[in-house]
Amino acid sequence: MDLTFERVFASPSLDGPTPRQPKLSPDGRYLTLLRNRADDRERYDLWAYDRQTNEWAMLVDSEQIGSGRELSEAEKMQRERARVGSLKGIIDYQWAQDGSGVLVPLDGDLYLARLGGEVLRLTDTEESELNPALSSTGRYVSFVRDGRLYVGGVGGNAQPITPEESGEAIRWGEAEFVAQEEMDRLTGYWWGPNDQRIAVERFDESGVGIVTRAAIGATGTQVFEQRYPVAGSPNARVELYVMNPDGGARVKVDLGDDPDIYLARVDWAPDGSALYVQRQDRGQTKLDMLKVDPATGRSEVLFTENAAVPDYWINLSNNYKWLDDVSLIWWSERDGFGHLYRYANGRWTQLTKGEWVVTRLVGVDQQAGRVFFQATKDDVLAQQVYSFDLANPAQVTRLTDPAFVNAASMDSEGQTLLVSRSADKQPPQSYIADQQGNRLTWIEENQVDADHPYAPFLASHRPTQYGTIPAEDGTTLHWEMVTPELEAGKRYPVYFYHYGGPGPQTVTKGWDGALRQAIVDKGYIWFALDNRGSANRGVAFEQPIYRAMGGAEVRDQKAGAEYLKTLPFVDPVKIAIDGWSYGGYMTLKQLQADPGLYAAGISGAPVTRWELYDTHYTERYMGTPQTDGEAYAAASVLPQAGAIEDPLLIIHGMADDNVVFENATAVIAAMQEANVPFEMMLYPGYTHRVSGENISPHRYNTVFRFLEANGVTPPE
Repeated sequence: MDLTFERVFASPSLDGPTPRQPKLSPDGRYLTLLRNRADDRERYDLWAYDRQTNEWAMLVDSEQIGSGRELSEAEKMQRERARVGSLKGIIDYQWAQDGSGVLVPLDGDLYLARLGGEVLRLTDTEESELNPALSSTGRYVSFVRDGRLYVGGVGGNAQPITPEESGEAIRWGEAEFVAQEEMDRLTGYWWGPNDQRIAVERFDESGVGIVTRAAIGATGTQVFEQRYPVAGSPNARVELYVMNPDGGARVKVDLGDDPDIYLARVDWAPDGSALYVQRQDRGQTKLDMLKVDPATGRSEVLFTENAAVPDYWINLSNNYKWLDDVSLIWWSERDGFGHLYRYANGRWTQLTKGEWVVTRLVGVDQQAGRVFFQATKDDVLAQQVYSFDLANPAQVTRLTDPAFVNAASMDSEGQTLLVSRSADKQPPQSYIADQQGNRLTWIEENQVDADHPYAPFLASHRPTQYGTIPAEDGTTLHWEMVTPELEAGKRYPVYFYHYGGPGPQTVTKGWDGALRQAIVDKGYIWFALDNRGSANRGVAFEQPIYRAMGGAEVRDQKAGAEYLKTLPFVDPVKIAIDGWSYGGYMTLKQLQADPGLYAAGISGAPVTRWELYDTHYTERYMGTPQTDGEAYAAASVLPQAGAIEDPLLIIHGMADDNVVFENATAVIAAMQEANVPFEMMLYPGYTHRVSGENISPHRYNTVFRFLEANGVTPPE
C-alpha cells in the first residue's frame, strides 16, 4: 500500500506510541512517562507504571483537568525554544523528592498529582506560570510570573521573592532569549540542596535591539516588539544572585569585570557548599568554571577550558556531573574528539579516548564508581551505550544491541537504565535495563505487528542503503539512500534532502519516520549526506565552516550530487534539493554556486543574511560583522540572488520568531529586483515550525506539485 502525505501526518502516528520523558520515582518503584493518544498524536497524558505490580495507569488525564486556557505569549515562545510548540496536553513534569507526587504544568497552571489518583490544583490564574519547579526537598513550589520569581509551600500561596522592576526588559528567574534558543538552557533559577538557597538569574535586555515582528495570520496581523540580539549587537546583561527561599540574604555573584559574557551553566555542589558557574566569553573560545561562595557571592576561577584549536569554538555541553567527593566528570574536545575527563584535586585524568565521540554522559553510580555514557565508538551511524569503572576506564563495556541506534538516560543514582532504540524498519522502542544492560521490562515494545499503525505499509517499506564518498580534501562523508523498486533500464528522480549546518547529524541507521517512504512511494529516490561542519565526527570535521559558512558544506553536497549522477538508475537531470532553516539557506547557496547542477530547489525558512540571525549561534562560527565583515559578505545569499537560474520554491512561516520573516522578504526582494523568476508558499500564523495534521501534507504536496511542474518526475 502506498503512503500518502495525509496519512503520514495523521493520527494514530505511524511511528506507533512515542512516549516522552520517562522518569523513575526517587525510590525507583514507579516509572512515569508522557504518552500520546491514538486519536491525537500531539496530545500527551501522564502515565505511571508500578514495577511491583507490573501495572500501568493514567496518572493525569490532560483533557479531564485541563482548563483549555490560552497560553501566554511568553509560554508559547518558551515552547518554541524547547521545540515542543506543536504538542498539547502535558509536556513536562517533575517528581517530588520524597516520591509523594508529581508536579504537572498544564494549560498555564500547576497541579500536584498524588500516586493514589488525587490531583491537587496549585494555581488558577490567567497568567502562565513559567519554569515551574519543586524545590530540592519538595517542600516548596516555584515559578516565574510577570518577570518575578515566586515561591510558596506546596498547596499554599506563592509570593514573589525578587524585586519588582520597572519595565518588561528586566526579568528574574528566566533564561534570556539566546540561552533558550542556542545554549540549551531553558531555566533561570536553581534550587540548592536542602532548600537552603536559590541561585536566580536577573537579565536586562533594554539594550537589545528590537525586531518588529509582524505575526501575519489568516484573520489579522499581530505586531510584537521582540528583543532579538542580532549578530554583532548588544546581548542582554545577565547577573546572578543567591538568596533564601523567602528572598532574604540576597547576594550578587561575582561574574567578573566583563559584563559581556554568557552565563552558560549553573550547578550546586552536592552538599550545597559551593555554586559552580560556567562563564563563556563573547567570542566562545574560552569557558571559565567559577567556584562561588553562596553566602557571599565571591568567586574564583577553578579551571579554564579553551577551544581545542585556534580557529575553533567551544561547544557547550550538559555532559558533566559533580560528584559527592567534589571531583567532576567533564566532557571536552581538547584532544580533537569529545571525550570524558575527571577533574580531582586540581588534576585532570582522561577517561575515554579514540577517534570517536562521547555524545552523552548517561549517569554515574558513585557507590560502585561506574560511569555510563553514549558514544559513536563502534559505529558513527549507530550510537551505543557503554560503561566503565573509574578505577579502570580503559576497559569499556557495551551495554546495547549494535543492530539498533541507541540512546539512554538514568535515575540520579545511576542504578537503572532507560534505553530507547530504533532501526531502519523498527520504530522507536524503549525499555528499562539493569547496569549490565539486561532488559528488565519494556516501556514500549512497539513491535510492528498486525495492530501497529505502520503494519499496512510494512510490505512496501524500502530499506535504507548506506555508503561513503570522499570530500575534496579526502574526508569521508556518509550518505544514505532509499530507492523505489528499480526497474531495469529506468532512471529515477532524486529528492536530495539536506540540513548542512553545524549540530544535527542527518545520516544514521535509526528509524526516520514514514515521510521518506511516502516520497519513495511517489517514485523518487531519497538521498541525504552529512557534510563537513555537522556533528559527532570531531573537531577537524566541524572546523571547515569557521568564518566560512556556505563554503565547504556546499561543496560537499555538490560531491553528493556528482556521485548520484554516476549511478545508472539515477536520472542525472532530475536531482532536486530541499532543506529547512540552515537547509533552506543551503538550497540558495547551492543553486548560486552551481547553476544547472540541480533540477530544482526548495528553500524552507532560510537565513539569507547572517547579520539577521542571533548572536550566540552566528558569532560562534562567523565572528561579528564588525570584525569579520568579509566572511559575512561571502556567506550572504543576497549579493548573488540574481544568479539563481534553476526553478526555486521559497517557503516560510509568516510569524517566524527564530529565522524572522525579514530573511525571506530580503531574498524575495533581491530576486524580484533582478527579474529572476521563483515560486513562493507562505504560511500565515506559523512560526519556524510549519507543521500540523493538515499543514504538513499541504507543505509536501506543494513541494511535489512544484517538482512535477518543473519536470522532476518519475519514469513512466
